[in-house]
Amino acid sequence: MKAKAKPYMFYMVIWSNIRRYQYLNSLSDEALAKTMELTTRTLYNYDHDPSMLTLKRVQLFIEHSGLDIEALISA
Repeated sequence: MKAKAKPYMFYMVIWSNIRRYQYLNSLSDEALAKTMELTTRTLYNYDHDPSMLTLKRVQLFIEHSGLDIEALISA
């Protein structure tokens, strides 16, 4: 019997796009954490469980990066 596939989760896509932006713009974890008003430990936790990412944090990132929500949800 096959295991059920996990449902498509937008928060995983959003977090991976935030991390991609960080990589492409050579931002350190410290700089990203400061932008999102987090600790670097919280970034690490999001890497393992992005479902804890809040809209407030996404909004802070969007305001700093100049991206829009459409860019973050595109896979």
